[in-house]
Amino acid sequence: MRNLRTVIIAALVIALSSLGLGAASAAGSAAKPCTGTSGTAASATRAAAQPVTVWLAGDWTMADPGSARCPVGWGSQFDALFNADVTVRNRAVGGRSIQTWLYEGNVSSTKGSDGECRLTSTAYSARWQAMLNAGTGMKAGDYLFIQFGINDSSSTCPRHVGPARYRQLMTTMVQAALARGAHPVLLTPVAALTCSGGTATKNRGFVNETFAVGSSTRAPVVDLQSLSVSLYNSLRFCPHNGDYGSGPVGAFFCNDHTHFETYGAQRIAGLVAGDVRRQNLPLAGSLR
Repeated sequence: MRNLRTVIIAALVIALSSLGLGAASAAGSAAKPCTGTSGTAASATRAAAQPVTVWLAGDWTMADPGSARCPVGWGSQFDALFNADVTVRNRAVGGRSIQTWLYEGNVSSTKGSDGECRLTSTAYSARWQAMLNAGTGMKAGDYLFIQFGINDSSSTCPRHVGPARYRQLMTTMVQAALARGAHPVLLTPVAALTCSGGTATKNRGFVNETFAVGSSTRAPVVDLQSLSVSLYNSLRFCPHNGDYGSGPVGAFFCNDHTHFETYGAQRIAGLVAGDVRRQNLPLAGSLR
């Protein structure tokens, strides 16, 4: 009887040991998908950190400075607000309307029957062709910031652009970005400093047109005109005696109440970045 009891106990120990090994093996197998999931998450994180180019199209208020101290466009200060994953390529050019920026050299000085400046050729400017280049231009995940509407209000050609033509050209740019997987962002034109007593006021056109294109294409709009006027009021730039070369106003603007010194360009760039963050655009994740 004692021997039989010993044999039964031994058999039970062996059986229990086998079950333990099976459980451990099953646990190990169950752990493998977790490892795979972690790898997938890591891959997603790496993908999210892929380099992004932010392309800028606009006029002097956005452009890089020339040899003179002033003007300095806000686009020249934009890159410093992002981490190393983002590169800003500023293609803004002083004095351009949206049409002369797109069709440099091909906009005549005469208007057609529709009231728009005639094009001598529909060939795009070299700067826009370069941005459209499949190999070196806008790629999936990039951004295109578009800000015009200052020079476009000219009554004379070649800079004159009417509201309908403005919407058409801005829509063309938005659709080109979308076709390449890039993200267009529209901006209303930044305000100059004009005062009504102690209050800075809005003074740019093409605001409604910009919002209309944003609505029809679902592109986000940064209302830089409203943001800049609010900033001028917070800095108490008004009332103003007309001297744009000294004091706080002189440190912000060139001597024309329109274009910016470096400090002013930095503050305007900060407004744009702040609205990117406020709207929770994916690009906000790369802001410093």
